[in-house]
Amino acid sequence: MNNENKRLIEKPVSSDHVFDGRLLQVYVDEVQLPDGSNSTRDWIKHPGASAVVPVFEDGTIMLLKQFRYPPRKIFIEVPAGKLDSGEPPIITAKRELLEETGVECEFMENAGSFFPAIGYADEEIHVFVAWGLKMKEKNSDDDEFVINHRVHFSEALQMIETGEIDDGKTICSLIKAYQWWLRHKPFEVEFDIKKKDQIED
Repeated sequence: MNNENKRLIEKPVSSDHVFDGRLLQVYVDEVQLPDGSNSTRDWIKHPGASAVVPVFEDGTIMLLKQFRYPPRKIFIEVPAGKLDSGEPPIITAKRELLEETGVECEFMENAGSFFPAIGYADEEIHVFVAWGLKMKEKNSDDDEFVINHRVHFSEALQMIETGEIDDGKTICSLIKAYQWWLRHKPFEVEFDIKKKDQIED
Protein backbone atom coordinates (compact mmCIF):
# COMPACT_ATOMS: atom_id res chain seq x y z
CA MET A 1 0.00 0.00 0.00
CA ASN A 2 1.43 3.38 -0.96
CA ASN A 3 1.76 6.29 1.47
CA GLU A 4 -1.14 8.21 -0.10
CA ASN A 5 -3.54 5.32 0.48
CA LYS A 6 -2.24 4.79 4.03
CA ARG A 7 -3.44 8.30 4.86
CA LEU A 8 -7.05 7.19 4.19
CA ILE A 9 -7.23 4.10 6.41
CA GLU A 10 -9.58 3.99 9.41
CA LYS A 11 -8.48 1.59 12.18
CA PRO A 12 -11.01 -0.33 14.31
CA VAL A 13 -10.80 0.36 18.03
CA SER A 14 -13.82 -1.60 19.28
CA SER A 15 -16.86 -3.36 17.85
CA ASP A 16 -20.34 -3.87 19.32
CA HIS A 17 -22.59 -6.52 17.73
CA VAL A 18 -26.00 -4.87 18.14
CA PHE A 19 -28.29 -7.06 16.00
CA ASP A 20 -28.22 -10.75 15.05
CA GLY A 21 -30.59 -11.35 12.14
CA ARG A 22 -31.39 -14.29 9.87
CA LEU A 23 -29.43 -12.66 7.05
CA LEU A 24 -27.71 -9.56 8.42
CA GLN A 25 -25.41 -8.84 11.36
CA VAL A 26 -25.34 -5.21 12.48
CA TYR A 27 -22.34 -3.66 14.26
CA VAL A 28 -21.46 -0.30 15.76
CA ASP A 29 -17.69 0.17 15.69
CA GLU A 30 -15.47 2.82 17.17
CA VAL A 31 -12.71 3.69 14.70
CA GLN A 32 -9.60 5.81 14.69
CA LEU A 33 -9.58 8.24 11.77
CA PRO A 34 -6.47 9.08 9.71
CA ASP A 35 -5.94 12.29 11.74
CA GLY A 36 -5.90 10.33 15.04
CA SER A 37 -9.39 11.32 16.23
CA ASN A 38 -12.13 8.75 16.88
CA SER A 39 -15.58 8.29 15.36
CA THR A 40 -18.28 5.61 15.07
CA ARG A 41 -19.34 3.50 12.11
CA ASP A 42 -22.66 1.63 11.86
CA TRP A 43 -22.24 -1.23 9.40
CA ILE A 44 -23.80 -4.49 8.26
CA LYS A 45 -21.93 -7.77 7.87
CA HIS A 46 -23.30 -9.68 4.87
CA PRO A 47 -22.36 -13.20 3.70
CA GLY A 48 -22.01 -12.05 0.08
CA ALA A 49 -24.02 -13.11 -2.95
CA SER A 50 -23.86 -14.38 -6.51
CA ALA A 51 -25.79 -13.03 -9.52
CA VAL A 52 -26.18 -14.70 -12.90
CA VAL A 53 -26.87 -13.48 -16.43
CA PRO A 54 -28.02 -16.59 -18.36
CA VAL A 55 -27.72 -16.14 -22.14
CA PHE A 56 -29.73 -18.29 -24.56
CA GLU A 57 -28.59 -19.14 -28.11
CA ASP A 58 -31.08 -16.63 -29.57
CA GLY A 59 -29.50 -13.79 -27.58
CA THR A 60 -32.25 -13.60 -24.97
CA ILE A 61 -31.53 -13.68 -21.25
CA MET A 62 -33.64 -14.84 -18.34
CA LEU A 63 -34.54 -12.20 -15.78
CA LEU A 64 -37.08 -12.25 -12.97
CA LYS A 65 -39.94 -10.09 -11.76
CA GLN A 66 -40.08 -9.91 -7.98
CA PHE A 67 -41.77 -7.74 -5.33
CA ARG A 68 -39.30 -6.21 -2.88
CA TYR A 69 -40.80 -5.19 0.45
CA PRO A 70 -38.53 -2.31 1.62
CA PRO A 71 -39.25 -0.06 -1.45
CA ARG A 72 -42.72 -1.66 -1.86
CA LYS A 73 -42.44 -2.25 -5.61
CA ILE A 74 -41.87 -4.89 -8.28
CA PHE A 75 -38.39 -5.05 -9.80
CA ILE A 76 -36.92 -6.75 -12.86
CA GLU A 77 -33.81 -8.54 -11.63
CA VAL A 78 -31.09 -11.00 -12.52
CA PRO A 79 -31.26 -14.34 -10.70
CA ALA A 80 -29.23 -13.97 -7.51
CA GLY A 81 -28.86 -15.22 -3.96
CA LYS A 82 -26.68 -15.13 -0.87
CA LEU A 83 -23.70 -17.40 -0.31
CA ASP A 84 -24.13 -20.22 2.18
CA SER A 85 -21.33 -20.48 4.74
CA GLY A 86 -18.10 -21.63 3.07
CA GLU A 87 -19.79 -22.00 -0.32
CA PRO A 88 -17.87 -21.02 -3.50
CA PRO A 89 -19.72 -18.25 -5.36
CA ILE A 90 -20.07 -20.34 -8.54
CA ILE A 91 -21.97 -23.03 -6.62
CA THR A 92 -24.33 -20.39 -5.26
CA ALA A 93 -24.81 -19.04 -8.78
CA LYS A 94 -25.71 -22.44 -10.25
CA ARG A 95 -28.09 -23.21 -7.39
CA GLU A 96 -29.89 -19.87 -7.52
CA LEU A 97 -30.20 -19.99 -11.31
CA LEU A 98 -31.93 -23.36 -11.19
CA GLU A 99 -34.06 -22.65 -8.12
CA GLU A 100 -35.30 -19.23 -9.20
CA THR A 101 -35.70 -19.65 -12.97
CA GLY A 102 -35.67 -23.40 -13.68
CA VAL A 103 -32.64 -22.86 -15.95
CA GLU A 104 -29.71 -25.29 -15.88
CA CYS A 105 -26.44 -24.33 -17.56
CA GLU A 106 -23.62 -26.28 -19.16
CA PHE A 107 -21.14 -23.39 -18.97
CA MET A 108 -20.63 -20.65 -16.40
CA GLU A 109 -17.83 -18.09 -16.09
CA ASN A 110 -17.04 -15.35 -13.57
CA ALA A 111 -17.47 -11.82 -14.96
CA GLY A 112 -16.12 -10.03 -11.87
CA SER A 113 -17.62 -8.67 -8.68
CA PHE A 114 -18.72 -5.41 -7.09
CA PHE A 115 -19.67 -3.92 -3.72
CA PRO A 116 -23.25 -2.56 -3.85
CA ALA A 117 -23.47 -0.72 -0.51
CA ILE A 118 -20.01 0.47 0.57
CA GLY A 119 -21.35 3.17 2.90
CA TYR A 120 -22.96 0.71 5.32
CA ALA A 121 -22.27 -2.94 4.35
CA ASP A 122 -19.40 -5.25 3.39
CA GLU A 123 -21.50 -7.22 0.87
CA GLU A 124 -19.70 -8.36 -2.29
CA ILE A 125 -21.72 -9.65 -5.25
CA HIS A 126 -20.03 -12.06 -7.67
CA VAL A 127 -21.33 -11.90 -11.24
CA PHE A 128 -21.47 -14.93 -13.53
CA VAL A 129 -22.38 -15.41 -17.17
CA ALA A 130 -24.07 -18.71 -18.09
CA TRP A 131 -24.80 -20.37 -21.42
CA GLY A 132 -25.57 -23.82 -22.81
CA LEU A 133 -28.96 -23.48 -21.13
CA LYS A 134 -31.78 -25.96 -20.61
CA MET A 135 -35.17 -25.33 -19.03
CA LYS A 136 -35.87 -27.54 -16.03
CA GLU A 137 -38.36 -27.32 -13.17
CA LYS A 138 -38.22 -24.40 -10.73
CA ASN A 139 -37.58 -25.12 -7.07
CA SER A 140 -38.11 -21.73 -5.42
CA ASP A 141 -38.13 -21.27 -1.65
CA ASP A 142 -41.57 -21.38 -0.01
CA ASP A 143 -41.49 -17.63 0.73
CA GLU A 144 -40.13 -16.66 -2.70
CA PHE A 145 -42.59 -15.55 -5.40
CA VAL A 146 -40.95 -14.75 -8.75
CA ILE A 147 -42.00 -14.70 -12.41
CA ASN A 148 -39.57 -15.47 -15.24
CA HIS A 149 -39.08 -12.53 -17.60
CA ARG A 150 -37.16 -13.34 -20.79
CA VAL A 151 -35.90 -10.49 -22.98
CA HIS A 152 -33.15 -9.96 -25.52
CA PHE A 153 -29.78 -9.05 -23.97
CA SER A 154 -29.75 -5.79 -25.96
CA GLU A 155 -33.22 -4.89 -24.72
CA ALA A 156 -32.18 -5.46 -21.10
CA LEU A 157 -29.37 -2.95 -21.60
CA GLN A 158 -31.87 -0.48 -23.11
CA MET A 159 -34.13 -1.02 -20.09
CA ILE A 160 -31.36 0.33 -17.86
CA GLU A 161 -31.36 3.55 -19.91
CA THR A 162 -35.15 3.90 -19.80
CA GLY A 163 -35.37 3.15 -16.07
CA GLU A 164 -37.41 -0.04 -16.51
CA ILE A 165 -34.51 -1.81 -14.81
CA ASP A 166 -33.58 0.20 -11.72
CA ASP A 167 -32.23 -2.44 -9.34
CA GLY A 168 -28.55 -1.65 -8.71
CA LYS A 169 -27.49 -5.29 -8.55
CA THR A 170 -29.10 -5.99 -11.91
CA ILE A 171 -27.67 -2.88 -13.57
CA CYS A 172 -24.12 -3.74 -12.47
CA SER A 173 -24.50 -7.42 -13.35
CA LEU A 174 -25.83 -6.72 -16.84
CA ILE A 175 -23.05 -4.25 -17.61
CA LYS A 176 -20.34 -6.61 -16.33
CA ALA A 177 -21.86 -9.52 -18.27
CA TYR A 178 -22.07 -7.37 -21.41
CA GLN A 179 -18.41 -6.34 -21.09
CA TRP A 180 -17.41 -9.98 -20.51
CA TRP A 181 -19.43 -11.11 -23.55
CA LEU A 182 -17.77 -8.58 -25.84
CA ARG A 183 -14.34 -9.86 -24.80
CA HIS A 184 -14.97 -13.62 -24.88
CA LYS A 185 -17.99 -14.22 -27.17
CA PRO A 186 -18.89 -17.89 -26.55
CA PHE A 187 -21.30 -17.28 -29.43
CA GLU A 188 -22.45 -14.22 -31.34
CA VAL A 189 -25.11 -11.98 -29.79
CA GLU A 190 -26.38 -9.01 -31.80
CA PHE A 191 -26.46 -5.99 -29.50
CA ASP A 192 -27.06 -3.23 -32.06
CA ILE A 193 -30.71 -3.97 -32.73
CA LYS A 194 -34.09 -2.34 -32.16
CA LYS A 195 -36.20 -3.29 -29.17
CA LYS A 196 -37.56 -6.81 -29.48
CA ASP A 197 -40.83 -8.18 -28.16
CA GLN A 198 -40.52 -9.55 -24.65
CA ILE A 199 -40.84 -13.29 -24.20
CA GLU A 200 -42.63 -14.33 -21.01
CA ASP A 201 -41.91 -17.75 -19.55
